[in-house]
Amino acid sequence: MTVEEAEVVAAAAASMKRPPRAVKAPKQKLFVAMAGNIGAGKTTAAKMVSQKFGFELFDEPVIDNRFLKDYYREMKRWSFTLQLEFLIRRVEHHELIHKVPKSCIQDRTLYEDPEIFAKYLHGLGNMTDQELDLYFEYFQRLTKTIAHPQKVICFDVPSVDVLLARIRTRGREEEKGIQQAFLRGLNGYYATFPMVLSGKYGIDVLTLDVTTLDIRSGKGREHFLDQVSDFLHR
Repeated sequence: MTVEEAEVVAAAAASMKRPPRAVKAPKQKLFVAMAGNIGAGKTTAAKMVSQKFGFELFDEPVIDNRFLKDYYREMKRWSFTLQLEFLIRRVEHHELIHKVPKSCIQDRTLYEDPEIFAKYLHGLGNMTDQELDLYFEYFQRLTKTIAHPQKVICFDVPSVDVLLARIRTRGREEEKGIQQAFLRGLNGYYATFPMVLSGKYGIDVLTLDVTTLDIRSGKGREHFLDQVSDFLHR
């Protein structure tokens, strides 16, 4: 082995032993939101960001949603009602986030409802033309003066099999009936969503394919937090 080769091997060994680099919270208040299909891992990621960077966490209003079980049982009847419920709750979150002095992380964005779910449910025939128009009237009126996120982290999981496996693992009763075809349709909208956020709303976006990335521990966790840290400070 030459001297040069020995130096390369020594450098590689040192880098493997190097401890994870420290992540720093942003100096100024940031409003960051998570986006991604059902089962992508947004909730886990939002909690990790909250804990690591000291952000105030705003969970997605799912558990206490009074219409969710009815919606999954009879989508055609309850889609419009559920979308209004989510809209009101998310607007409330935005109003609170505006008042909180420290940085905040929101589990699912306000924009996924109008740009993905409302349009998709309408396309499936679960919302009428009139209901869709009325939903967008409410959206425009309720979001005129609210605070908007500066940054959004989009989780991409192209494989619906992976999404479905994660949904089954977390075991939410109301999600038992979700089918692959429904998730595949949503993925079609999510494929262009980062461009919608950037182009239409002027929001800085980080897109991560987390199909095989386990962010819960080990190197996957370190890799995810490093990328988030870079994103928060750019």
